[in-house]
Amino acid sequence: MTPDLKYLLFSTILCFVQVLIAASGANSQVGLNSLAGNRDSLPAITGWAGRAKRAHLNMVENLVLFAALVLIAAAAGKANATTAMGAMIFFWARLAYAIIYVAGIPWLRTVAWFVSVIGMAMIAWALLQAL
Repeated sequence: MTPDLKYLLFSTILCFVQVLIAASGANSQVGLNSLAGNRDSLPAITGWAGRAKRAHLNMVENLVLFAALVLIAAAAGKANATTAMGAMIFFWARLAYAIIYVAGIPWLRTVAWFVSVIGMAMIAWALLQAL
C-alpha cells in the first residue's frame, strides 16, 4: 500500500470516529428516542456536540476531494514523494482540525483547515505536473 493510500485509509477512519463522537454528543443532548425518530423537530445540537457535528460534516466535504486526488494518483501510477507528503499533511491537519474544533478554538481551527488544503494542493500540483 502506498503512503497516499495509507493516509486515505487513516482519513476515512478519522471520519468514522468523528461521526461516532458527533452521534455521542447529539445523544447526550437530545436522547436516543429523539435521534431514532423522524427528526422533524429535533432541537439544535449546541456546544461541543454541535462543534463535533460541524467538524464531521466539514471532514466529509473535504474527504471527497482528498479521496479523488489520492485515487487519481494511484490509478494513474503517479503517486510519488510529493503526493505522499500531501496526503500525510492532509491527515495530520485534519486530525488537529477535529480536536481544535471540538475544543472550540476558532482561529487555530482555520489554520489547521488551511494546512489540510495545502496537503490537497500538493497532490493536485503533482498530478498536474505529471500531465
